[in-house]
Amino acid sequence: MDLPVQWLLSTVLGLYLWVIIIDAILSWLIAFDVVNTRNKLVGTIADGTNRLTTPALAPIRKIIPPLGGMDITPVVLIIAIQFVQKFVIPLIPF
Repeated sequence: MDLPVQWLLSTVLGLYLWVIIIDAILSWLIAFDVVNTRNKLVGTIADGTNRLTTPALAPIRKIIPPLGGMDITPVVLIIAIQFVQKFVIPLIPF
């Protein structure tokens, strides 16, 4: 059974995972001009998700450059978060 701290860490990481996914999808929609950042709602959401994900993605972007113009760093971060959720958090003794 998960302890409350383990549950909290796993939940926060799960929510952050969704922020990364939303940021990636929104960046594609903006790049392909499906949505426009001049729309205040879209601009606000894009700015918020970008501000939340950039600190975690920046160190990965220094190591892994864009491949053929495609940024795979969100995928790397998602895999790292899932690794922490499945293997690291259950081992932490609280």
